Amino acid sequence: MSQPADFDPIAVAKRLLRTSPSGALATLREGSSNPFCSLVNIAAMSDGSPILLISRLAVHTRNIIADRRVSLLLSQQAAADPLAAPRISIVGHAEPLAESGALATARRRYLAAHPSAELFVNFADFSFYRIAIENVHLVGGFGRIFDLSGNDVLTQVSDAGTLLAAEEGAVAHMNDDHRDTMMLYASALFGAAAAEWRCSGLDPEGMDMRSDDGRVLRVDFPQRVVTPDALRRSLKDLADHARRLSGKPN
Repeated sequence: MSQPADFDPIAVAKRLLRTSPSGALATLREGSSNPFCSLVNIAAMSDGSPILLISRLAVHTRNIIADRRVSLLLSQQAAADPLAAPRISIVGHAEPLAESGALATARRRYLAAHPSAELFVNFADFSFYRIAIENVHLVGGFGRIFDLSGNDVLTQVSDAGTLLAAEEGAVAHMNDDHRDTMMLYASALFGAAAAEWRCSGLDPEGMDMRSDDGRVLRVDFPQRVVTPDALRRSLKDLADHARRLSGKPN
């Protein structure tokens, strides 16, 4: 199907990966292979891969241990008509995270998205899983149906090692010293209502922000950034642009 001129399916899929706080997880029932669907909270790794924090006591986790094939449905939040809103069905497999660096990143990013998980993240039965995306089926509304690969929707991070190494400190710096700038981003760039906004993640293509009342925004960078210096310049340029939009002096 041809792509409408005003619709970018890859951008829509990437935004859903970054801004969806929860989704419907489909697994294969242990012992029968019947489909089983459950609601899960998610976050995203630096490349956009979905992260799960799930208990071995849960049916979906037992299913995954027996068969790692999964599907995850993500849709635009709070849409007036859910069937008219963009949504993606991800097909892939769930991988337990064991490598220390990946596990630390998953933990930090998941807790930034879901602070209440601090209550149980250290429980012995809970583990982090990453969904390795094989393909994505996007429905963006009437006449907007696309099949995409994992490579289409994931963010390239192999050249961004210095940026990813600096991410934790940069997120803390934004939250400690530039909370007013994030509120400016939210109001000027998105017309968002007043709230306490915090940075929850940074990657080569943008910044994720979450409010104290559960809203999620994705600030796309005008250009890809792979170093801390490029990140600082991009955030400053965005702040200057937001101030111009709001009529505030630079």
